[in-house]
Amino acid sequence: MSDKQYIQSLIAQGEHEHQDFKYQISDARKIARSISAFANHGGGHLLIGVKDNGAIAGVSSDEEMYMIDQAAQMYCQPPQPVQFTLYRVEGKSVLKVDIAETDAKPVKAPDEHGHWKAYYRVADENVLASATHVRLMALDCQDDAPAVISFSQREQLLLDYLESHGGITLNGFSRMAHCSRSSAEQTVINLCQMGVIALEYHDGHCLITTNHTNK
Repeated sequence: MSDKQYIQSLIAQGEHEHQDFKYQISDARKIARSISAFANHGGGHLLIGVKDNGAIAGVSSDEEMYMIDQAAQMYCQPPQPVQFTLYRVEGKSVLKVDIAETDAKPVKAPDEHGHWKAYYRVADENVLASATHVRLMALDCQDDAPAVISFSQREQLLLDYLESHGGITLNGFSRMAHCSRSSAEQTVINLCQMGVIALEYHDGHCLITTNHTNK
């Protein structure tokens, strides 16, 4: 397959959970958020020199690689490895940047105010990971032996609600269960670690849902 055929096949897929188009790189901190989002969720790649509509604009590869490397090494905590591949399409350069999922989650990057935050890839967007999700990612990367979890009325209340309603926010669960937010969060984390429930993002909200992969 030629460079042109390969890049066009990727562009035809559009932007999605594991692919993002970038016309150019002008802000290393902003691109670090994309690296964070991919590293925290299944990995992915950037196509640099491609407009949002899929048109190939081309890039100056040396400048782009410098900015992306700066983003990965200086503006990601912990620093992330990235892989560059340059393709020539109709006389223009398209840079493919591969970001692997990391075993050291969460990966954080500075937000617009300079605060270090963890990001997550949802469809074709990078979203700010919820505090509960950040805590869960960190726990999932530890090698500790699994804890023994007691199954109480609170857990059953949440599962029954999800079975009939589909999803709920952490604050909503806290109010429903008449417990503190921290207690509700611990219940959610316990059930997530058991693989019973999952966290999903919809319309800017992190929702507790049934783990559909176990169905």
